[in-house]
Amino acid sequence: MINIAICDDEPSMVSELETRTKRFFTETDIAKFYDGSSLLQSCTAEDYDIIFLDIRMNAPDGMETARRLRDQGFGGCLIFVTVLEDYVFDAFEVAAYDYLVKPVDDEKFIRTMTRLQKRLTNSCLAIQKDGESRLLELSKIVYCEVLNRKIYIHTIGGETIDYYDTIDNLEKKLEQLGSSFFRCHRSFLINLEHLKGFGKDLAHMRGGSDIPVSRLRRKELEAEMIKHLKDR
Repeated sequence: MINIAICDDEPSMVSELETRTKRFFTETDIAKFYDGSSLLQSCTAEDYDIIFLDIRMNAPDGMETARRLRDQGFGGCLIFVTVLEDYVFDAFEVAAYDYLVKPVDDEKFIRTMTRLQKRLTNSCLAIQKDGESRLLELSKIVYCEVLNRKIYIHTIGGETIDYYDTIDNLEKKLEQLGSSFFRCHRSFLINLEHLKGFGKDLAHMRGGSDIPVSRLRRKELEAEMIKHLKDR
C-alpha cells in the first residue's frame, strides 16, 4: 500500500491529482488537504510515502510546510505542484523529488510518476497479508525473524508486521532487491544499515535489540559489515 497526501487550496487540482495518481498506484490510500496547517497537524514522519504540495497557499505556504515536514522527520518524496516557477531552486533545500508547473503537462506527469513508481518498487518489500498487498520501505526495517511459520518484521518506528512466509523466501526476495540484509542466524535477517556492532554471539541493532549470531556465520558477518561500509 502506497500512502499519498495531496495538499492544494484548489479542490479541482486535488481531485485532478487524485485521479491521475490512481492510474499509477492501484493499491493506494490518498489523504486530501487544502492548507498546510491541516497537513502538518495530521502528518507524522512515517504517515506518507509521497506528498503533492502546492506552494502558493495561505501561511504556511507550501515551501514553509515542506521545511516543517522535513524538520519533523518526513523522509518521503515531496512533489511541488504550482503555477510559480520562481521557487524551483528553493525546492532543492527541502530535497524535493520533482517540481511540476500548473497546468500540469500530462507527459511530464507520466515521466515523474514512472520514475517514482520504479523507485518505490525497488526500495520496498512487497508482502501479502489478509488478502491485501503492502509495501514496506527497506530502509525502515531493522530486522526480521521467523517464529511458528510466521515472519515478524521489526521497523525503526517500533511497529512489528507479521505475515505467513518462510525466512528462506524472504531472504531470496531481499537478495533480488539488492538490499543490505544478512542472514546472521537460521531464524533472523538483519539490516546492516541498522547494525551498531556485534560481539561473540550477538548483533547489536539500533533501537536496542540484540540479535543472535550463529557461530558459523560470525566471520561472514564481519566480512559483510566491512564490505557494506566500503560500499557506502
